[in-house]
Amino acid sequence: MQDFSQLLSLKVNAIAQNWVEIVAQDRQIKSTENLSRTAIQDHIPHVLAALVTVLAQTEQSDVRTIVEASLQHGLERAEQGFDPTEVVREYHLLRVTIISHLRPELSQGTAEEVLRAVSLINTVVDEAIAQCFKSYVKQRFQELEKLQNHLTLTVEELRRLVLSSQDHMSLLAHELKTPLNSIIGYSELFLRQQRSSQQQIRDTIPSVEHIERVVRNAHQLLHLINDALELSRYETGNMQLHLASTDVRSVINIVIETMQPLADAQALELVLLCDDLPKQVITDPLRLQQILTNLISNAIRYTQTGSIAIECHNIESSQWMFAVTDTGIGIPPEDQERIFEPFARAQHSHRPHPPNSTGLGLAIVTRLVKLLQGKITVKSLVGVGSTFTVILPLEVRT
Repeated sequence: MQDFSQLLSLKVNAIAQNWVEIVAQDRQIKSTENLSRTAIQDHIPHVLAALVTVLAQTEQSDVRTIVEASLQHGLERAEQGFDPTEVVREYHLLRVTIISHLRPELSQGTAEEVLRAVSLINTVVDEAIAQCFKSYVKQRFQELEKLQNHLTLTVEELRRLVLSSQDHMSLLAHELKTPLNSIIGYSELFLRQQRSSQQQIRDTIPSVEHIERVVRNAHQLLHLINDALELSRYETGNMQLHLASTDVRSVINIVIETMQPLADAQALELVLLCDDLPKQVITDPLRLQQILTNLISNAIRYTQTGSIAIECHNIESSQWMFAVTDTGIGIPPEDQERIFEPFARAQHSHRPHPPNSTGLGLAIVTRLVKLLQGKITVKSLVGVGSTFTVILPLEVRT
């Protein structure tokens, strides 16, 4: 009887490398777009090495390695933001890649040998998927628990917001309603499934997708609450500045590095035109970073194709400016004044608002710019794009 384990042991590295390339190029696995080849490969070589022992006719099967490697793989994929369907897809591609590399030898084996080898490969991959999803689900639950704790910590501050200002509260309640209903609904659905099962929670794709929706909507809710609280701090005079000598280029580079994956995900080019830039300014670096991040992320959110340009200049002895220009959908003239108010967003009949838009970003930016003793303006043409220009002092004075 032919022993396929020896053949597989010689091809482990080739299979792992081939699988990484296939996964990286697979359009159904978008989470790999910003990952290195090493990050994609993760613990798959350990699974393949353990598969060698399973196929062997004399060696003891190393099932423990399969379990441990797959559990670790699930943790990594959860932290990397993979969807459950993407995890299933990459294991499917692993199965196909293994069979493809062994096909010449399998074609020379007997029917019994081929059936045994393929059956064992399928069993190992299925067990790897099961263990992977076990840790994947556990990691998602831990993330959900952290979000729950974070939301709990903001309750008191949210109550203070309600007491300090009744303006826009009906709009805030409306915006909170959708993600909150989703969180409650999917949580209840998952709990009902858990109670009705006599065994432990089954790691099925539908169950994991319910958790994904809960986590995604919890993030959206937390983002909205944090934006509302930030706005409240300004309105109530509780937003403090921490002025320091600041390397502007360093701040801009940090923001660009943070925003690059978002731009890449939409095939947008980030263009930096900041040669004429003050080396040091006296400002609050965190608030400056916050302004830049909000403007660039907003530009990415409303731009489908083209580029986002960040331009910086010294404009006189006591001031400097930066502008964020996109090639997005643009803002109608009648909306260009009110977009800086809370919950005010430009109206486009042909396009709904992005799901992660709170209507508070530009309101926060405007107040931060004012806090830094600057001013912000916008120029925009519908269908052409928008330019937000911020002028700030070289030294913010207390």
